[in-house]
Amino acid sequence: MSLRNRARSSGPTSLRTQLLSRSLIVLALLLVLIGAWQYVLMKNALFRNQAEALSLQARSIPVELWEPDREPRNRPAERNNEALPENPRQGDRPMLFLPNMSLAKIATNGNYTDLTSDTGLSAPQLTAEAYTSILEQFKERQPVAYEVIDNTVGTEQIVVFRPYGSPNSPSGILQLGMDTQPLHAVLLRQLLIFAVLAILAMAAGVALYLPLLRRTLHPLNRMVETVERTDAGNLAERIPAVQGQREIDRLAESFNGMLKRLEDAFETEREAKEQMRRFIADASHELRTPLTSIHGFLEVLGRGAADNPEQLHAALSSMHGESKRMKKLVEDLLLLAKLDRKPELHLQDIRLERLLFEMEPHLRMLAQGRKVTIQAAAVLCRCDPDKIKQVIYNLFHNAVQHTDAATGRITVTLDRTKDHAVLLVSDNGAGIPKEHLPHLFERFYRIDESRTRQHGGAGLGLSITQSIINAHGGQMSVDSTVNQGTVFRAEWPGIIHPLLDC
Repeated sequence: MSLRNRARSSGPTSLRTQLLSRSLIVLALLLVLIGAWQYVLMKNALFRNQAEALSLQARSIPVELWEPDREPRNRPAERNNEALPENPRQGDRPMLFLPNMSLAKIATNGNYTDLTSDTGLSAPQLTAEAYTSILEQFKERQPVAYEVIDNTVGTEQIVVFRPYGSPNSPSGILQLGMDTQPLHAVLLRQLLIFAVLAILAMAAGVALYLPLLRRTLHPLNRMVETVERTDAGNLAERIPAVQGQREIDRLAESFNGMLKRLEDAFETEREAKEQMRRFIADASHELRTPLTSIHGFLEVLGRGAADNPEQLHAALSSMHGESKRMKKLVEDLLLLAKLDRKPELHLQDIRLERLLFEMEPHLRMLAQGRKVTIQAAAVLCRCDPDKIKQVIYNLFHNAVQHTDAATGRITVTLDRTKDHAVLLVSDNGAGIPKEHLPHLFERFYRIDESRTRQHGGAGLGLSITQSIINAHGGQMSVDSTVNQGTVFRAEWPGIIHPLLDC
């Protein structure tokens, strides 16, 4: 197992827990970024303000602090000819008291003098090149930025610079510094306050986020309950498609669509099983009838009828007819099985009107006295001629079975549309009730449930016809009126190009 998969398997499995933990992680990262950004901004602002304060303080430092040889201003007059000390300037130098501060003087020749080394905080020292650059900036009247550097003992200080002497030609640089420890203490205190407030904010966020998260996931929990109630016997359950959340609504629509497809699939499977059950029952009945007849004739022959030529001939004729019926039924069943799997069509360019006229003598003989009318337009079509012959024969034979031998009229019409060949077979028979029309092309379906019709077939002809037309990419339809007649319509694509009637 990879490290990533192992991390997934060992992590929280609850969606609520994952959302809460990831939200807290994101919130914590945002607070850390905000804290770091705030620390940088506060540090820059604090150091900049302190540098400005040091600059103002550097301007107020008396000149006697860095030039002890200069005559003190406002020096009191001598009284009573008191004797002066041996070093008259030494006693006049004021005491330097700058707590947590350092002061240094840098002459133009580069001499560096630390004026506060004896008070406890030594001044840091830059390079000679840095002081030369600062002096050049003062001469050009450019502002000089503050520096944050360490002294020799490692104490970090913020230092500012000011020139002394003539403004146009400074005599040197005064460097005033301050220990940054108080500034860092302020920053640390502010950072601790922010951390405490961030922790309190996260705790309050968790307390407020949990009920909202529970309410947000409520539609998902309802979906889980619906899924748990759904099984093969209860596929009508549906999830509300509008729950106020776009993602959940899309998931509900997808799930409802899946349930609908499953319900249709199960319904189709039930119908298929029912049709198979009826198919097996009907096929068994159709095969049992001729087998029973043949078995009965064989028993008669076995009891001595074989010695009677007349009884023998009648029995053999009946058995021959029943065997032909069985053979036809088996052939139809095999043909339907082939059409169900993958129909094999031998497509050819055929003049359909010629094909129909070739079948005319056989059709008129099959009509047995019924009036037959054939109307055919010139149609060049790419199709399987043998299969189309079977379609014409099946529809014509169905019309013969349902019309009277003396008054029956059957019309076969062949026509074309823009890209479809159209075959119409109409009769003036008894017609078909409308409740039977949707089932006419089902296998073994017969209007006469008693199976005692004089000219009844097995009920496979129309099923075979529809399978052939469907294999050509076409469709079948029927229109019938009771006591007026029936019209079967078969149409399929394959017109190569229009032809003039000839």
